[in-house]
Amino acid sequence: MLGITKRGSRYLRKNLIQGARASLPTMSKSDTRLGAWLRGLLSRSHHNTVVVALAAKMARIVWALLRHERTYDPAAQAA
Repeated sequence: MLGITKRGSRYLRKNLIQGARASLPTMSKSDTRLGAWLRGLLSRSHHNTVVVALAAKMARIVWALLRHERTYDPAAQAA
């Protein structure tokens, strides 16, 4: 886990982390690859570390969606 970089907008980083913190309970219970990844992280890492890892992953997913002009499909994503 590399975490989230300190480069860029502090406002955007703060909002990504807040979004990750709010969605973690629901996403970790889902039967998706992302949910399985989160459950594995939660079993071996501190909650706040998992929140930042989820925020970083969400940022990478959003960037890829914007770059390739696609919509989000949870079944197609790689964990």
